[in-house]
Amino acid sequence: MLKDAHDLELEQVLISETKIIEQELEEINLLLLLNGPYDSCDCILDIHPGAGGTESCDWANMLYRMYTRYCDKKNYHYEVIDYQNGEEAGLKSVSIIVHGHNSYGYLKSEKGVHRLIRISPFDSNSRRHTSFASVDITPLYQKKDIKIEIKDTDIRIDVYRSSGKGGQGVNTTDSAVRITHLPTGIVVTCQNERSQIRNKEIALEVLKNKLYQKQIEARQKELLEVKGESADINFGSQIRTYTMHPYSLVKDHRTNVETANVEKVLDGDLDLFINEYLKKVI
Repeated sequence: MLKDAHDLELEQVLISETKIIEQELEEINLLLLLNGPYDSCDCILDIHPGAGGTESCDWANMLYRMYTRYCDKKNYHYEVIDYQNGEEAGLKSVSIIVHGHNSYGYLKSEKGVHRLIRISPFDSNSRRHTSFASVDITPLYQKKDIKIEIKDTDIRIDVYRSSGKGGQGVNTTDSAVRITHLPTGIVVTCQNERSQIRNKEIALEVLKNKLYQKQIEARQKELLEVKGESADINFGSQIRTYTMHPYSLVKDHRTNVETANVEKVLDGDLDLFINEYLKKVI
């Protein structure tokens, strides 16, 4: 029709519809990449500050805000099962369960160490500081998939008074539960429920998920060794740097994708990094 008689209005309509179709095709392509056995699962997201005291605790809290904003944008429901306040600012640790289709498939790309470079708001001399925080993502496996028995002799259970986010209204009793798995050293805490029994049930469920994940990673490592390949250790490796001074830049070191809009990323806009990870790394 445009060849026979050029129509500016029709041309604009076609351009607009083409962009919509391209976006829909991009979303379909990404969904096709989420074909891992656990990609459709809910997930457990843990954040821990690195060395650096108040600076790192504040950075961990910024990451916590970033991921909760991301969940809001994706319409994912999340529940904070443990939140430990930092001594002066930020947080010592936080653990949340994210509920939503493909939440693990998308968020698995965030596992690793995140670095922040900025002028410290806690430094009276306004010096530049580098802070680190680690993010761990574990699938929330189906109970039927987990065949793990935890012996009473293998765990230590401590109860204490709830505090911080998730603890309001329940901090008058020792309802919070901390479970330490002695053979592996894995520690899980839960304090969001009023009932100590319910907190223990949730903590045990999270512990089983982490132990099951550990078994899967061990099997994957054995397979790579048999094949003569070296494993890429994602956890503990620096995956992304957020620079706020002397310039603005967020760069993912696995895909080399970057953007100068740091504030937008910290406000939960992670699609650029997550989508590129799925396309290039998976």
